[in-house]
Amino acid sequence: MNAGIQNIKQRFEITGNYPGLDRAIEKSVRVSPTDITVLITGESGVGKESFPKIIHQLSHRKHNKFIAVNCGAIPEGTIDSELFGHEKGAFTGATSNRSGYFEVADGGTIFLDEVGELPLTTQVRLLRVLENGEFIKVGSSNVQKTNVRIVAATNLNMENAISKGKFREDLYYRLSTVEIKIPPLRHRKDDIILLFRKFASDFAKKYKMPTVRLDHDAQIIMQNYRWNGNIRQLKNITEQLSVIEEKREISGAMISSYLPNPKNNLPALISKSEEQSDFSSEREILYKILFDMKKDLNELKKLTNYLKKSSSSKPSEIDKIEDFVGQNFNDLTKPSKLKSNFSEKEVNEQFETKVDKYSFAEEVVEEETLSLQDKELELIIKALERNNGKRKAAAKELGISERTLYRKIKQYDIEI
Repeated sequence: MNAGIQNIKQRFEITGNYPGLDRAIEKSVRVSPTDITVLITGESGVGKESFPKIIHQLSHRKHNKFIAVNCGAIPEGTIDSELFGHEKGAFTGATSNRSGYFEVADGGTIFLDEVGELPLTTQVRLLRVLENGEFIKVGSSNVQKTNVRIVAATNLNMENAISKGKFREDLYYRLSTVEIKIPPLRHRKDDIILLFRKFASDFAKKYKMPTVRLDHDAQIIMQNYRWNGNIRQLKNITEQLSVIEEKREISGAMISSYLPNPKNNLPALISKSEEQSDFSSEREILYKILFDMKKDLNELKKLTNYLKKSSSSKPSEIDKIEDFVGQNFNDLTKPSKLKSNFSEKEVNEQFETKVDKYSFAEEVVEEETLSLQDKELELIIKALERNNGKRKAAAKELGISERTLYRKIKQYDIEI
């Protein structure tokens, strides 16, 4: 099998000796003679596009069409038409019948790259093709049959996509009858230098110049770099070095100037850190605490207004309530109080303690309205009253134009 793998590498221009890479090639060779659906996973830039070609060329479908489709590059509104075709008049601009990829590639292989980007409606159509080989053109009611082999690839964490409802679980299991994982470049440290030499040789021929070489320090830096962009990033940097640098021997200092800061990680099969998750949870708790506090203070304000109107209320009691309402919100929302260990229970206890101190009578108070229209009307009336009916001054205070204020006065039928 080793000799066979080496032949495959030469034929499809795959460079490297990493065991994980050899295993991926071996699985591709073994699955090729069958019609099993294959899902290829791996980070962006690892070279996933080479493996569908291996599978197709070593299968009995090799003399039929091989069509590669980048699902993430096709707009959501047209992807069904691209894959399954459409009838004339199916939508605006559909001036004639069109055959989709599944009809054109009948008897061959379709490679669905970035399959995780497919809309949910398209996923349902694809599931039907996988189950019984049937599809319906957009705007048609006729069921058509197709005999295609599907090889899909994605750089997404499919388990996360399924849990978030972005990808159908049944479709995932249909696609991943055999899953081939392509290792990231940072795990293939010895292959990094081999790939650099290959790319350097290719660019030397392309631009007709001597080949660049890495000194010992540069090799160490290259092998220890994270390579978030994987093989694609390595190829781009090799091309830059080949074209820009006059010296053909690349030192460690030179290579470092071309490598981006490793802290700026690109998204590729990496989930959010626990630290971000914890921060988000604490922030949500604080928002809830502040919302509950605001609600309690609104109730206290209503109670204060009620007591003011009541003839039996003593002025001293009202003063105490107003002091409580005015001071405690600011006291509880100081930055020093808003710590991660400041729980909702503690907030409620502080409120209950201070409210019980003044022995408030329990009254039913009308819920404060949250209507934006009512709030807008209230603010306009207050601004006009504060400025003795002068629209220009009131508009300036509200932060709107006098013309807009005039329109609002007319809209709400406000008497000045």
